[in-house]
Amino acid sequence: MSKILIIDDEKVIRATLREILEYEKFEVSEASDGEEGLKKIQSEDFDLVLCDVKMPKMDGIEVLSHAKDLDKAPQFIMISAHGSIETAVEATKKGAFDFIPKPPDLNRLLLTVRNALDKKNLVTETKVLKKKLSKKFDMVGESPAIVQVKETIEKVAPTEARVLITGPNGTGKELVAHWLHQKSSRAKEPFVAVNCAAIPSELIESELFGHEKGAFTSAHKQRAGKFEQAQGGTLFLDEIGDMSLSAQSKVLRALQENLINRVGSDKDIKVDVRVLAATNKDLKKEIEEGNFREDLYHRLSVIVVQVPALKDRVDDIPLLVDKFLNDIAQESGDAKRKISKEALEKLKTYPWTGNIRELRNVVERLVILGEDTISLEDIKKYADY
Repeated sequence: MSKILIIDDEKVIRATLREILEYEKFEVSEASDGEEGLKKIQSEDFDLVLCDVKMPKMDGIEVLSHAKDLDKAPQFIMISAHGSIETAVEATKKGAFDFIPKPPDLNRLLLTVRNALDKKNLVTETKVLKKKLSKKFDMVGESPAIVQVKETIEKVAPTEARVLITGPNGTGKELVAHWLHQKSSRAKEPFVAVNCAAIPSELIESELFGHEKGAFTSAHKQRAGKFEQAQGGTLFLDEIGDMSLSAQSKVLRALQENLINRVGSDKDIKVDVRVLAATNKDLKKEIEEGNFREDLYHRLSVIVVQVPALKDRVDDIPLLVDKFLNDIAQESGDAKRKISKEALEKLKTYPWTGNIRELRNVVERLVILGEDTISLEDIKKYADY
């Protein structure tokens, strides 16, 4: 049941609105002036506020301004018998959902209330999703190796410098790329990831730069590539060491000139994209063997971030296991499992060739097959090498 607050100095208006809203099964509270209304907003959680503009002590626009600074700001519908276009515009600029003149038309009022509540629900859902996404990409660890990575991210993210992220498979290179994006001035723009190793060499150019209709047999319509999709934001080229030399030359041009061409077109398209790249290969060795362009390497590696293997940060294993136990409990809806100290110490002795990705899989296996408190015996039975 949605909770609505009516702020109005006219008792008759409050009574009328309450009767209408309670008939529609809303939970309703009242305040007779702006000060009382603001105190209620600060102390209780409301989904929507119907607020008069002209009131003693504090007018509705002031209430709206103060309320919008709160973490859990409700939606506002302003109501007034003395409304003007200027007042309505000011209220909208300060965040009001709508402005309704007195006496309110019943149908319009209810429609506006429902629309405002729909928006409130969408805003709440978006915040929840963002929190979940932030937790998903949380960088866990306090070891010197991971602290150094975090410090580098803090320094580099606000700049426009290109970053080459290196490290073995499963260490969290994409996680580093996400944090570089989230802490940059491009955070509100797209983050587009491309796994260069997962795309056939004959399709990688189309994937990155797009294609025109008829450019090749299956090109039935024009398509924008990842560079265009990431416009204004960040393009993450994962496993760039697996990219073909032909595609490398086009990426080099995009980095040098901020221009791309779709496959099948000679028309230049201007792009504004920050490029981050990652690889588990030794690119200097790949250059020596003729598999990677040296000029592209120098363009990409303005900053190099080396993500440590899990065997080089074993003291972080208890923190990582705790995070995975939390994540698995939330995903399944079950109670969080516990793990014994002996079991944790045993996990710290393994080589973890698959790094953090492998550890996550092992923890999930232990939750499914192990006891309520994961023991040393569970480790030996289900996780031992």
